[in-house]
Amino acid sequence: MDNTVASAKTQDQPWAGGVKPLKASYGKMMMWFFIVSDALTFSGFLAAYGFSRFKFIDYWPIADEVFTHIPFFHGNYPMIYVAFMTFVLIMSSVTMVLAVDAGHQMKKSKVTWYLFFTIIGGLVFVGSQAWEWKTFIQGDYGAVQTKGGNILQFGEYVSKDGEQVFKRVALRDIAVVQHKDRVQHKRKNGLWFVGESSLPSYNVSEVIAGVQANENVLVRTQELNDEGKKIVLSRLESLRMLKDNGKAVVEGANLKVNEYGSPLFADFFFFITGFHGFHVFSGVLINIIIFFNVILGTYEKRRSYEMVEKVGLYWHFVDLVWVFVFTFFYLV
Repeated sequence: MDNTVASAKTQDQPWAGGVKPLKASYGKMMMWFFIVSDALTFSGFLAAYGFSRFKFIDYWPIADEVFTHIPFFHGNYPMIYVAFMTFVLIMSSVTMVLAVDAGHQMKKSKVTWYLFFTIIGGLVFVGSQAWEWKTFIQGDYGAVQTKGGNILQFGEYVSKDGEQVFKRVALRDIAVVQHKDRVQHKRKNGLWFVGESSLPSYNVSEVIAGVQANENVLVRTQELNDEGKKIVLSRLESLRMLKDNGKAVVEGANLKVNEYGSPLFADFFFFITGFHGFHVFSGVLINIIIFFNVILGTYEKRRSYEMVEKVGLYWHFVDLVWVFVFTFFYLV
């Protein structure tokens, strides 16, 4: 009898597995451990981004000039599509809440539909992010890189609401094409193991000729003036800067150059948004697995939809992280 009582008391001890910390199952606790560790990882990435931006504030791109595209529409629509992506992801979090609540009520049909809408929202977000990467890499206006590595952008002043506003001009609209053969360097034709990326559409001399032919076109540097705006050079200074320091034409952004400004911005953008996109894609795959399990009645047989709740925790975490990424990259 004494042994039976002692055994029962032992089962009530935390180390014996008889107690649920915070009244959560083992699976939920492991999911929370993962979320906390992943949150620390994202925090480190965003902190590094913040420090780098503060250090190179003069050379950092202006988000309203970078993310201006909408699929199938031509024009300048700052931040609209990014806001749409954010809305879709947040709404998918709402449908996930509804799926978890339906699971608590053991309503299989509602869980199925809400999970389906969550998956659709995740797929739309991942597809939108892939499209955004494509437009970011492809570029829109083009720029010239100086010998010191800085970026020179082109534009002209236009009247808007009674004020003179600097409007970007694309290289394709001003460059004067000179019919000269340019050969892309390949490893087999020169130095061993040294290759060259695809040639830009224009060279520096063609851009200079284009600026000379368009009297209203000016050069804007990466440096900021006392008002916190990027410095626009005079006509004479623009031509002198191009002739003396123009090194190469840059189109789009990659891990080496960035037509929008500092290459470090592109590095962080690809890494952090890519890392988050990988989390969303993984979440979509997990949701699809859970979705088919719901259809097959797996959780009905168990009399518990806890798996839906656990994947819901992960999905809410992914949504919350995007709020911080959105704030850091697009709003601040």
